[in-house]
Amino acid sequence: MQVFIMVAGVFTGAHVWQETAARLVAAGSAAHAVPLTGVDPARPATPAHVGLETHIEDVIAAIDAVDVTSGQEIVLVGHDYGIHPVLGAADRRAERIARVVYLDSGMPQNGVPALAAVPDQALRARLAERAEAGEREGVLAPPAHDEWGRWGSTDGVDEAALERLTALAVPQPLGTLLQPLRLTGAVAAVPVTGVLCAGNGASIGLVQRLVDFGDPALAALTQPQVTFFELPTGHWPMLSCPAALADVLLRAAAGEGHRLRPVGDDAPVPAHLRPFPLDVPEVPRDRQGQVDLYVPDGDGPRPAVLFVHGGPVPAGARPSPREWPTLVSYARLAAAEGMIGATLDHSLHDVADYGRAAADIAAAVELLRADARVDADRIALWFFSGGGLLTTDWLTQPPAWLRCLAASYPILAPLPAWGLAESRFHPVRAVEEAGPLPFVLLRAGREAPEIAATVDAFVTAAEKCAVRLEVVDVPNGHHGFETLDAPEETVPALQRAMRSVVTHLTG
Repeated sequence: MQVFIMVAGVFTGAHVWQETAARLVAAGSAAHAVPLTGVDPARPATPAHVGLETHIEDVIAAIDAVDVTSGQEIVLVGHDYGIHPVLGAADRRAERIARVVYLDSGMPQNGVPALAAVPDQALRARLAERAEAGEREGVLAPPAHDEWGRWGSTDGVDEAALERLTALAVPQPLGTLLQPLRLTGAVAAVPVTGVLCAGNGASIGLVQRLVDFGDPALAALTQPQVTFFELPTGHWPMLSCPAALADVLLRAAAGEGHRLRPVGDDAPVPAHLRPFPLDVPEVPRDRQGQVDLYVPDGDGPRPAVLFVHGGPVPAGARPSPREWPTLVSYARLAAAEGMIGATLDHSLHDVADYGRAAADIAAAVELLRADARVDADRIALWFFSGGGLLTTDWLTQPPAWLRCLAASYPILAPLPAWGLAESRFHPVRAVEEAGPLPFVLLRAGREAPEIAATVDAFVTAAEKCAVRLEVVDVPNGHHGFETLDAPEETVPALQRAMRSVVTHLTG
């Protein structure tokens, strides 16, 4: 028999688990939602006396209340912020814990406060400033009814549940967000399950891609004791789909779930390293700092296309993006058309890095335009995937030398969990400032719904303004269709898009 000990996220209390707990009990398990001190009405306290350590002690008390001789297996479930006290408690009671479930949460590290996981980046920066100023004993006011989306997608939460969530929300003591998590490492031996909420921008496929990038720090996610589930809902599954969540928790406790494929000699080639579906002529690489140029034979100067990879991509990814077969092949395809193709590595390693990545791209463009082989007045930029947000700066009053933008399966508005509500990186908003700039959009017909929604919003916005949008559809294409889907459909789309970009550069 399992005992599920569940810890809620910021501003919420044990009440959010009511329906899920009832279903777990009906299935024959025990369920206990931990009332957190200073947050739950059952445990009032002065905010100045409440920190992360307080909540760790709350969870430890719940663990210790389970009779050690009963044979019951303890499964700790942490949602959002709740994973921090869950990990802190599991680290001190590792021998008592059968499994830790990360419910649509980050992966906290030793010495890092929960502030690092606050999704709203602007709010995170303001709280960091308050902490630096010595203000560590206040509270963070809960969201208003229409502000919950800044903390995660409310997809699937009906109006009545959202009103109740708002009515019962309480201020979050700042100490719970600012006090670092301290781990001895004992928790590393405890089996874990990640429950990802696709409506909030997370998916098993996304995590697998991150592992495939080859960052050693993510190798632990492929261990046999690590499993994953995915729910087609937003950030609060205990409110939007409590029955499905209860089923997943029971299956997780039984050791079920998807296991990630490790990177290694026996593993299939990751999608981003598979061959390009088009045969392109070999063109030697000319490395110029952060930019690789593929220059066709003959006299110049020539128009150039800079291909901008997506992300976030872990800093330790090997090979780095500018050496991925797809990016290199795009650049060589441009060279076959008489253009100079270029790839680069930029700093989009985390969703907080869009500003640095934008600066990298601007520097790469200047390097490219300064090259004597390049026609500085005929430049196109082609973006991929999460790099789509980086089109924003170029849509906003584009320079005369920018002849075209292109994007393949792009993300064109921040995803809910990215915390970029106040960020400038929002192409849907920026497109009205683009004027008659040509924009070639390669759209995947089988795109993830949360990404497809951003593309649909962009197309709708573009149709209302002067931008010259050309949509090239790949009806059966997935995200990353070049190496995932049948060449007979993808190749004509790639060829059409490239011809359009070349026409805009040479016309």
